[in-house]
Amino acid sequence: MIKLIPSLEMLEDILRTIRIQDVLDILIVAYLVYKLIDLLRETRAGQLIKGVLGIILVYVLSQAFQLRAVSAIIRYLITYGVFALLIIFQPELRKILEKLGRTSFSLSQLRRTVKNIGDSSFESNSNMMRCINAICDSCAILSKERTGALIVIERSTRLGDIIATGTLVDANPTAELIRNIFFKNSPLHDGAMVIRDGRVHAAGCFLPLSNNYDISRTLGTRHRAALGMSEVSDALVVIVSEETGAISVAKDGKLNLRLTVNSLNSILCDELLSEQEVKKGNPMDTLMNLFRRNGHEQKSK
Repeated sequence: MIKLIPSLEMLEDILRTIRIQDVLDILIVAYLVYKLIDLLRETRAGQLIKGVLGIILVYVLSQAFQLRAVSAIIRYLITYGVFALLIIFQPELRKILEKLGRTSFSLSQLRRTVKNIGDSSFESNSNMMRCINAICDSCAILSKERTGALIVIERSTRLGDIIATGTLVDANPTAELIRNIFFKNSPLHDGAMVIRDGRVHAAGCFLPLSNNYDISRTLGTRHRAALGMSEVSDALVVIVSEETGAISVAKDGKLNLRLTVNSLNSILCDELLSEQEVKKGNPMDTLMNLFRRNGHEQKSK
């Protein structure tokens, strides 16, 4: 109690010295940092920023433990790495500056942000379960019809730069919607569909092609684009071949070829739903998913 009294007195002195300008200064800096993080989350540059922060953390620890060789190496990396980062991030930096010029603050944006933070994992899990079922149902029909499809499921790596190349849709996923988008006479059928947070966010998007020269020559542009997307992000990419109707999944720069609809359902559930989230799911959704899986099994047989 004796030690607590000086602390309270110090706090009172600090509060007396705080000016309105100081509060405004802190709020402006906090808002700028928030907007910068929000902008970086929309691009793949966010993953590189994590790597840079990791290097800085290693440098601080090496200084604390007096690891002179490690400190010297990282110091040189930081000194010359700034110029390399400016070159690597040049497209992202230009987009960020352009977006900052168009940014406007409103109370409605603040309310949407608070609402998004308060969303429960229960609702997102149910949405993702319905999305998985819609993908599997549509791929089963597209495979029989030999209609090509390319579906990108966004995960932790944000794909704002990929979404910007396509057309915004923002709709609940259904098998009918996915089939209509990839219908051969549809204006969006040649591009990729991007799914974000269990919703069809965009369609007709352009993906980066893989530079892997070991890819089989029998694989077409869709498979190369799917591999390229999985190499630069943690997204799952579902492919339906237009030539053979085969279903494949690209993940971490690797392809799982010639999958059955039931295998596709299992992969998507294993990757997108953790065991704890499945337990939290709506019992009706879980029951419906069980019936759908049984239906997929019968189709695959």
